[in-house]
Parts: sequence; structure tokens; C-alpha cells
Amino acid sequence: MAQFDNRYAQAATAARTGVAVDEGLRAYMLSVYNYMAAGVALTGVVAYMLFSAAVTGDPGSAVARLGNGTMLTEFGRLLYVSPLRWVIMLAPLAFVFFLSFRVYQMSVSAAQIAFWLFAGVMGASMSTIFLVYTGASITRVFFITAAAFASLSLWGYTTRKDLSGWGTFLFMGLIGIIIAALVNLFLQSSALQFAVSVMGVLVFAGLTAYDTQRIKDGYYAVAGSAELAAKTAIMGALSLYLDFINMFTSLLYLFGERE
Repeated sequence: MAQFDNRYAQAATAARTGVAVDEGLRAYMLSVYNYMAAGVALTGVVAYMLFSAAVTGDPGSAVARLGNGTMLTEFGRLLYVSPLRWVIMLAPLAFVFFLSFRVYQMSVSAAQIAFWLFAGVMGASMSTIFLVYTGASITRVFFITAAAFASLSLWGYTTRKDLSGWGTFLFMGLIGIIIAALVNLFLQSSALQFAVSVMGVLVFAGLTAYDTQRIKDGYYAVAGSAELAAKTAIMGALSLYLDFINMFTSLLYLFGERE
């Protein structure tokens, strides 16, 4: 009887521990998705606000024009024509490297501030999409991307299939996209850009599922430290944010309607 009671107590303890871990995992993943969604929202708001301040419909207040006839304010000239545009274009990449190498030496509040600054700077960089594509097509592609991202991330979270083997293949694809995109800065080839966009959709779709499973599995290594878990959640959100943004821009090139 005593042995039965002992086994029952051990089973009950294990069950309670499992529930606690599940609840902790759910809270952790929720924080990752909240950071990611808030970052995307901040990027969108900043992009639209800067675009609105940069363009004008009044010829009298325009100080510059783009090739497509868009009239720019002084702020728009500074943002899209002056050498500052290169700083704005490269700043998000600098933030990614900074967070990747420094996040675990920072406080949680400092890491949060760096993440929000990154999302804002990315918004400044992405404000150019409003110069190229119609607002209706941007909205349509955004919701298509959101639906695809949610489905892929849910599959990555729930599947029993081990996706760790995808990592090398996806990383090689990502390197290929980066190299091709850099080359196309000089070639300005529409065919190469089309190929890069198609590859981008495939690679970042795979990365969405892969990163979701990686973030989920990584929770158990940091569950014992609230501070470490918070920083890891921010880095997880950064990974998913980049997957979403890159999938969105690739789909926008393929299906967006140009101004």
C-alpha cells in the first residue's frame, strides 16, 4: 500500500511539473509572438508616417521629384535622395548584428529598447514601398503574408517532425539570396530580382517553421532564469520578425501593383 501511495505521489508530481512546463512554454511563446507582432506594427506605423511626411501633392511645396513623378518635401528629399538614404537602408542590418552579439550582455530593458529602435529604423527603411506600390496591394499582400506566416509558424510549433535538419539547407539558401541581392544592386536585373523574390518566399517560409520549432525547443534551456528567458524571447521575436518582413517584401515584389 505504501509503495502504491509513493508511486501515486510521484506520478502526481510529474503531472504537475508537466503542466507547469506547458504553462511556462505557452507564456514564453506568447511573449515571443507579442514582441514580434508589436515590432511589425511599429514598423508599419513608422513607414507610413514617414512616407506621408515625405511626399506632397502641392507642386508649390515640392523641392524634388522622383523618376515616377512623385513630389517630395524637404524631408522627403533628405530621406530618399540625399546620402542619408544609405544610412537608413543599412541601419537595420547594423541593429541585427548589435542585438545578436550584445543582447545577453544587456539588461532586459535595454534589449527591449534596442528591439523597438530596430523596428522603428526598419520602418524608415521600408517606407520606400509606398513610393513603388499601391496602398491597396500593400495591404492585400500584408494579409496574405500574415495568413501564410501564422499557418507555417503553427505547423512548426505543433509538428512532431524534427526540423533541425532544415537548418543547413535554409542557411545556404539565405546566403544565396544575400549574394544575389548584392549583385543585383549593380546589375538592376528584373529577371534576377524575380528569382531572388521566388527564392526568398521559399526560404523564409521554411525559416518560419524552422525558427518556431527552434525557439520552442530552446525554451527548456532558459526556463530556469526569468532574465535569460526574457532576452531569449526578444531574440526569438527578432528571428520571426525578419522571417515575416522578408517573406512580405518577396511576395510584394511578385504580386504587388506598382504605382
